[in-house]
Amino acid sequence: MYSQGLNGPAEKGETDPPELLEAFQRRIDAEEKIEPRDWMPSGYRKTLIRQISQHAHSEVVGQLPEGNWVTRAPTLKRKLILLAKIQDEAGHGLYLYSAAETLGVSREQMIDDLLSGKAKYSSIFNYPTLNWADMGAVGWLVDGAAIMNQVPLCRCSYGPYSRAMIRVCKEESFHQRQGYEIMLKMAKGSPEQKQMAQDALNRFWWPALMMFGPSDKDSVHSAQSMKWKIKRFSNDDLRQKFIDATVPQAHYLGLTIPDPELKYNQETGHWDHGEIDWEEFYQVIAGNGPCNRERLEARRKAHDEGAWVREAVLAYNEKQRKQQEVA
Repeated sequence: MYSQGLNGPAEKGETDPPELLEAFQRRIDAEEKIEPRDWMPSGYRKTLIRQISQHAHSEVVGQLPEGNWVTRAPTLKRKLILLAKIQDEAGHGLYLYSAAETLGVSREQMIDDLLSGKAKYSSIFNYPTLNWADMGAVGWLVDGAAIMNQVPLCRCSYGPYSRAMIRVCKEESFHQRQGYEIMLKMAKGSPEQKQMAQDALNRFWWPALMMFGPSDKDSVHSAQSMKWKIKRFSNDDLRQKFIDATVPQAHYLGLTIPDPELKYNQETGHWDHGEIDWEEFYQVIAGNGPCNRERLEARRKAHDEGAWVREAVLAYNEKQRKQQEVA
């Protein structure tokens, strides 16, 4: 979930015929869905490939911080819940890779781009999960931010993407509630447990805010994506909605948002917040985060070790094809 896929270079579609561009924009303005066989500007197609593939990569890489805690979850019930969540994330990646393939890019190419470091994924997954409370923070904050980003994508102008997002958002909403329930248990537990919850909030709050991408003044390509109705709200608008929804939840938990400048603005009805460390954001995006190398190494290892499975599937499909030809 993850709007950072929109931050790369925009394609202008300068070689597309003006009359087709005008007809396409009329369809967008009329809220028509664009389907794979429909004509679309080259920039629209490339923006979608970049965003959907990076969204898929984020779902797959996002399993790694959680997988770290499957064997160390405090109870069997917690283990089963965490395993189910990880399975959901794998399914989300599958839906999204499939949606991107309808735009003419192969899954092999998308995965190669991820493993080579060419393609990006959400910056949040380059932070470590250090204690069990982090599983609560990831569900509450990370999946909560993802939902804020992804619910508008259910109305994305590209049909296959918008339809895939309906199921993804339903499951992400469940993940967010699971995370908040973990934080509630920790916050209402022993002083040591509450401190673990506060520590997790301290470490994940600012990276969660970064998930919405750079501020609007620095996000020079958002305007075109909003014109095409790939995205419906600006980065800062979504970030503010997330803060307004999350601060009261933190208060209910009895936890403190790690922002000394956070205060309620009576005039606007919103929570004002301090400045985000954008230098950290860009460093993580550039591959210099705490776990960037670890995450890619884990994905490369899994890809290499799964080669025999892919080869077996291809061999089986070829055998079935030949048998059908003989029949």
